[in-house]
Amino acid sequence: MSTTQTGGGTTVRRLMLGSQLRRLREAGGVSREEAGYSIRASESKISRMELGRVGFKERDVADLLTLYGVVGDGERGALLAMVGEANAATWWHGYGDVVPSWFQGYLGLEEAACRIRSYEVQFIHGLLQTADYARAVIRLGNGGAEPEEIERRVAVRTRRQELLTGDRAPLLLAVVDEAALRRPWGGAEVMAAQIDRLAELAELPNVDLRVMPLGVGGIRAEGGAFSMLSFPEPELPDVVYLEQFTSALYLDKADQVEAYGRAMERLVADCLAPEQGLELLGLIRKEL
Repeated sequence: MSTTQTGGGTTVRRLMLGSQLRRLREAGGVSREEAGYSIRASESKISRMELGRVGFKERDVADLLTLYGVVGDGERGALLAMVGEANAATWWHGYGDVVPSWFQGYLGLEEAACRIRSYEVQFIHGLLQTADYARAVIRLGNGGAEPEEIERRVAVRTRRQELLTGDRAPLLLAVVDEAALRRPWGGAEVMAAQIDRLAELAELPNVDLRVMPLGVGGIRAEGGAFSMLSFPEPELPDVVYLEQFTSALYLDKADQVEAYGRAMERLVADCLAPEQGLELLGLIRKEL
């Protein structure tokens, strides 16, 4: 298994293990408070474990399985074996100094996803950025950072982009507001190269680039930029990712996901057709 697959695989195992623990707890009629007490932890930790947001200790999982009445070697052994897989190191572990904990969860979801849908207003999506564009955006957002830190942040972004051309490349639907294309991050030369890169990536069979023209459709997503991630494992629900200034929200309740799914459909309907979007890219490039 390659390093890229390990990152996504770790997240999938964590999500699946958490989902199984939640299923067993509910089937046994055990409250989160009771489960937390049994492993000397809080109710909120049980919630985070069941959502796959934290690592797992084998002793804690063993104690929970006992509480839930899972004592046979078959299912118990399989679930305990998942603990090590769910805690495996990922490639971004070595970038812990520049990747905040709240974003590490997204990296795992991104690698595990078979489909990614995103709406961006201010920036080009991270999977589509050139290194120079990423550098300009990161430098502005981290004004006091040393050059080495900036380059490590850029390295994380470019490493993520290997997904699009890898063996398990997800389908990417990227809705980009025209305002993001006209915002001159890094200057005209950087933006020209970025637009060229977008046109190149739009030719990939797994990339669907849509441009939202100015003055159209923005009211469809009043909450701003968001991403939706779907997974090949049918038991894993879609996740909506909302990035904030110093944190992020991960939504997976059915009604929340459905609302964002409808918003995405409306946004796509308001976008230019793919060939028209490429024509607009060419016009913007000529204006630089």
